[in-house]
Amino acid sequence: MVFASTVFLFFFFPLSLLLYYNPLCKTRRYRNAVLLAASLVFYAWGEPVFVWLMLLSIVWNHVCGLRIAACEDHRTRKAWLTAAIGFDLTLMFVFKYLAFVFENIGLLLGSGSFPSLHIELPVGISFFTFQIMSYVFDVYYGKVEAQRSVWQLALYISMFPQLIAGPIVRYGTVVGEIEQRRETLGDISRGVTRVVCGLAKKVLLANYVALIADNIFSLAGTELAVTTAWLGAVAYSFQVYFDFSGYSDMAIGMGLMFGFHFEENFNYSFTCDSITDFWRRQHISLSKWFRDYVYFPLGGSRVSRRLWIRNLFVVWLLTGIWHGANWMFCIWGMYYFVLLLFEKLTGFPGQLTGRARVLRRVYALALTAVGMVIFRADTIPHTALFIANMFGIRASALTDVFFPQYFASGKWVLFACALFSTPVLPWLHRQFTCGKPIRYPRAVLCYDLLRSLALLTLFGVCIAVCAKSAYNPFIYYHF
Repeated sequence: MVFASTVFLFFFFPLSLLLYYNPLCKTRRYRNAVLLAASLVFYAWGEPVFVWLMLLSIVWNHVCGLRIAACEDHRTRKAWLTAAIGFDLTLMFVFKYLAFVFENIGLLLGSGSFPSLHIELPVGISFFTFQIMSYVFDVYYGKVEAQRSVWQLALYISMFPQLIAGPIVRYGTVVGEIEQRRETLGDISRGVTRVVCGLAKKVLLANYVALIADNIFSLAGTELAVTTAWLGAVAYSFQVYFDFSGYSDMAIGMGLMFGFHFEENFNYSFTCDSITDFWRRQHISLSKWFRDYVYFPLGGSRVSRRLWIRNLFVVWLLTGIWHGANWMFCIWGMYYFVLLLFEKLTGFPGQLTGRARVLRRVYALALTAVGMVIFRADTIPHTALFIANMFGIRASALTDVFFPQYFASGKWVLFACALFSTPVLPWLHRQFTCGKPIRYPRAVLCYDLLRSLALLTLFGVCIAVCAKSAYNPFIYYHF
C-alpha cells in the first residue's frame, strides 16, 4: 500500500485513526493492539506472504534479545548476538543479493553454465532488518533493556508509518512511548501538517520533476548538450530529495498522530557547503546507523590513519551495497568514500571563506548532482558518458533543442523545488509566531487562518493529483 494513494488516504489511514481513538476503549493495550494489527494489514496488503517472513524475524530476534540479556557469560552473549545478526543478514542476502551473486558467477563461468535466479524482494526488508538489528545490538551493548513482550517488539518493528522506507527508528528512542505515551491535540495538529506537506512534496514536486529526469535519462548513452545533462542531474536530485523527504515527513507526521516522536531524517540537504555536511543532513537515520554499528565498533577515527581509512572505506562500501544488488551502487558508495576522504585529509572546502564561501555550496551541489547520476544509472558506460557530457567532454554542444523544451515545461516546478529545498517555510513560521502572539494577536490569528486554508487547499490539490494516478510509488520502496 502506498501513502500517496486514495486507498490509503481515504480508507486505510482514516479507519486506523477511528479505531485507534475509539472513545469506548482508551487503554494503552487496546491502542497498541490496533496499531499493530493495522501495521500487519498494511504490510500484508502488498506482501501477503512476506508478512510471515517479517514476523519470523521479529520472533527470532526477540528470543535472541532475551537470551543476550539473561546471560552473564560474554562468550554466550556474543554467540546469541551472532545468531541474531547472522539470521538477519542471511535473510537480506537471500532475498536481496543471492540472484545478483548467481548472475555474476554465471558471467564469470560463461553463459548457461550457472543457473539464474529470480527472487522477489520483500518491500522494506532493508529498513526493518536494520531496525531490528539495531535493537539486538543495543541490548548486547547494554544501551536498552530486552523487550519482554514480543507484541511490543513487533509493534516497534512493524509500525506502518516507518515500516517500508524509514526513517530507521532506534528502539531506545520510542520504547518509552510504546509502553506509555500521551497523544495531544498539538501533536495531532503538527502531524496533520507534516503529512500534508510530505504528500505535497511527493505528488506536486517529486512526481513532476521526475518527468524531466526520466525524459533526459532516457537519452543516456547518447551525446547530450552540457545544459541538458545538468538539467537532468538537477531534476533527478530534486526528485530523490522531495520523494524521500516527503515520505519521511509523512512517516513522522503519522507517528505524531499516534503519539510517537520519530527523529528527523532530513535537514535541508541542499543547503550543505561540503560533502561531509551533505551527509549530516541527508538520510540521517541511515548515516547514524552505519556510524554507531559499523564505524565506531571498528574504531572510528581513534585509530591509525591506515585503519581509519579502512573504516571509512568499509562504511561506504556497505552503504552502497545496502541500497541494492547493483555494481553502480558500489561505485556510488566508493564515490562518496573518495570525496569524504579527500575533505577530511585536506580540510577542503573549509579554506574558502569570506566572499569565496559561496563556492563551497557550488562545489557541494555540483558533486552531489554527479552522485545522483551514479545513483540512478544502470550501466557504467552510460553513467560515464552522461557525466562526461555534464562537464563538456564529448558533449554535443553547450545547449540543444531538448534543454529549452524541458526547462520551459518545468521551470515553475524547478523554481518551487529550489525554494522549498531551503528552510524558507520554517523561517516564515518563526516570523509570525516567535514572540508575536502577545504583541500582535490579530496578525498571528490571521496567519493561523491563512495557514490552515493553505494546508486545506494543498491537500485538495494533492488528492486531485492522486486520483488521476493509480500508483505513486516512493523511490525508497525499492530498498
